[in-house]
Amino acid sequence: MTISARGAGRAPAVLVLEDGRAFRGRAYGAVGETFGEAVFSTGMTGYQETLTDPSYHRQVVVMTAPHVGNTGVNDEDPESKRIWVSGYVVRDPARVPSNWRARRSLDEELESQGVVGISGVDTRALTRHLRERGAMRVGIFSGDALADEAALLARVRQAPQMVGADLSAEVATEEAYIVPAIGAKKFTVAAIDLGIKGMTPHRMAERGIEVHVLPATATLEDVYAVGPDGVFFSNGPGDPATADHPVSVMRGVLERSTPLFGICFGNQILGRALGFGTYKLKYGHRGINQPVQDRTTGKVEITAHNHGFAVDAPLDKVSDTPFGRAEVSHVCLNDQVVEGLRLLDRPAFSVQYHPEAAAGPHDAAYLFDRFVSLMEDRRA
Repeated sequence: MTISARGAGRAPAVLVLEDGRAFRGRAYGAVGETFGEAVFSTGMTGYQETLTDPSYHRQVVVMTAPHVGNTGVNDEDPESKRIWVSGYVVRDPARVPSNWRARRSLDEELESQGVVGISGVDTRALTRHLRERGAMRVGIFSGDALADEAALLARVRQAPQMVGADLSAEVATEEAYIVPAIGAKKFTVAAIDLGIKGMTPHRMAERGIEVHVLPATATLEDVYAVGPDGVFFSNGPGDPATADHPVSVMRGVLERSTPLFGICFGNQILGRALGFGTYKLKYGHRGINQPVQDRTTGKVEITAHNHGFAVDAPLDKVSDTPFGRAEVSHVCLNDQVVEGLRLLDRPAFSVQYHPEAAAGPHDAAYLFDRFVSLMEDRRA
């Protein structure tokens, strides 16, 4: 990635997809070049949380909402210490942010962190193209990086694909740290950081849980060294088929019947630990308006998603696994993708979406209470 001054007076820019289609616009944020997987997010709010979600590592995010940047950027809402998206695509960026918490504009934040973006793009046409053709590699070029489109296309096709990408260790913490319980401490949880969002341990802390956040490379011995009442596996980027180490650790947790909860990548890890396969979705689920049914209650929730892979588990039956019976607990009502798993003979469950949802919706916050209930039952 090469970078120069912000927007360079709104210099010309071009977005080139690996199938050869190109979209022209103006530079937004940093000027230069960037590569990644083109995906779209349907959220109308919460762009700051999206940008700082480690699960978006090596992805170029297309915002379907036409007007982005209205509320600027503040210092309270980031989900991590930096922006993780590799590129950003918007149609109509706000010229002036308007919010009492704003400290700077979105354009300024993207530039300061070296994130190459493009504005003035017909994001509706681009989103429809990705829905029809699927997520694919993409490059954004502006300033000195501009060249003949054929040459740019060749560079896009040389970029790494998301299938086979092992990325969780690139975004996870290198050192363990503790998020203390809010109020009286009731439980201790070991959380494996595969790309954890800041709001996740906070949601647990609100429930009296002291969270020990451990690196993605943590061993089973590291997990049990903190004396956990429960173990959590976080969201994260990349292909779950590469995550052999977290799968091995999770199997060790399941063998000990310690209460276990997984979110997003953690759901895929549980799927693999139980013997199910995973596969890449055509264009994935991203945004904060995805309908999911909790099959244990029949309730339909509007949920926040960010995943390009899914678990291949049967929807119509209970499955036998090395750790007892398992079933699909949640399903997406748009396309019947598996959105949750639970074991019937051990205290373990997971969901594919994001119940912490800092930007909302909060329909699924009850899942943290379910985790607490598992730990209470185990203690009793």
